[in-house]
Amino acid sequence: MSQSSPNAMSQAERIARVAELNDALRRSIHSPGRNQIVMTAGVAALIGDVALFRGFRRRAEIIRIVRDYDSFTPDNDPVGEHDFGRFEFEDAILYWKIDYYDLELAYGSADAAKPEVTTRVLTILLADEY
Repeated sequence: MSQSSPNAMSQAERIARVAELNDALRRSIHSPGRNQIVMTAGVAALIGDVALFRGFRRRAEIIRIVRDYDSFTPDNDPVGEHDFGRFEFEDAILYWKIDYYDLELAYGSADAAKPEVTTRVLTILLADEY
């Protein structure tokens, strides 16, 4: 019979930790640290020229929506990690998703519950780009 390490997390603790880290990334979307925030070409086209006020305002609104997202349900977040969301912006359906990579962004993370070995990448995309 094997004993687990005193530092080992249960599956429920691991899921709660990943959700906490994902929520923290979204809350700090303007300064993600080592993590990254990206928008696809489709979202960039939807926003328009960010040098113009309208484009800047639209980008800021999309970022605010993702930052404040809290519509998690068992249907759209079955595992409970808060790693995906869907929202409407003007006439478009957008998604945001978080993927987990190693620190060099070369491979998947060994453990998304451990920020010391994980770089989170939050991508904002049009639904038809998924």
